[in-house]
Amino acid sequence: MIKKERDIPLTILKYEALLRRLPTSHVQRALIKEQLSKCWKGYVGEQSIDYFLSDLPKNQYFIFHDLRLPAGENKYAQFDTIILSKSYILIIEVKNINGTLLFDQTFHQLIRIKDGLEEAFPDPILQLKRHQKIITSLLQEQNIPQIPVETLVVITNHSTVIKAASDSKEIQQKVIRPTNLLHKIERFSAKHQQERLSPKDIRKLSRYFTKYHTPLHQDVLSLFNIKKSEILTGVHCPRCLKLPLQKQKSRNKWYCANCDKTYHDAHLHALKDYALLFHHSITNEECRKFLHLPSIQASYRLLQSLNLKQSGITKNRRYHLSFEELKGI
Repeated sequence: MIKKERDIPLTILKYEALLRRLPTSHVQRALIKEQLSKCWKGYVGEQSIDYFLSDLPKNQYFIFHDLRLPAGENKYAQFDTIILSKSYILIIEVKNINGTLLFDQTFHQLIRIKDGLEEAFPDPILQLKRHQKIITSLLQEQNIPQIPVETLVVITNHSTVIKAASDSKEIQQKVIRPTNLLHKIERFSAKHQQERLSPKDIRKLSRYFTKYHTPLHQDVLSLFNIKKSEILTGVHCPRCLKLPLQKQKSRNKWYCANCDKTYHDAHLHALKDYALLFHHSITNEECRKFLHLPSIQASYRLLQSLNLKQSGITKNRRYHLSFEELKGI
């Protein structure tokens, strides 16, 4: 049973919003596109194991995708997938990297060899050992019975060649292809037959995962050294991305001369970009300027029509733009 779906990461949404709002000649566009491509590749790789996990008995396994959990003061750990059962917990790290991958356990690094070039990545085996300790400590803190915690690295790119720098049994046991995932889970289940967690324990741990999952909110403007003044404002066309659209006199209607079409909710996409790039709440004045509205009254009517949560009064009133609600736009 999937207890937490795998969502498109906020980082991808932020990079896409940034590209929509930067001039085509901006010096950082190429770098942003490169980083966006890497993020999409990682996300697609994570999705590729879902086909195999769908065959697991739904009443025996509880699956949590894309969890970011506390791991100390102001620290977090990112888990691609956690599978919870009554007998053991399985942590899965997914890698979608092409070329030849060399697992070097002497210096604890993952080396990618492609087109004659070598590139080093963090050691996923070492990362999983840290994740293993975090989950073990979490069980203790929550007064949940200790349970075996298994780990796997799944290499999803079918053309990737996997090698080990030395004859390491750990690499042979921990690093697999997606097609071998169900077989490994079956072996773990045969290895750990004693039921250690009650239904109450599973519910408690599931609630913790859901409650304390904290998505990463990067300030992408600072990340790429982009000034707020460089961001293009206005409502863009959902079809051709022309910017800015003109607001018609009738409420919440936007006309694109390029497409010769009228849109009723194009401002929602603009507010989503605002939330992703600047802040998860907005004032009347900020909304008026960003959407190029003709007056404070027009901005007020638009914001009121969205039934957003509000805080503050008069000029300091802020309208809260929920990331969860905006994901569906």
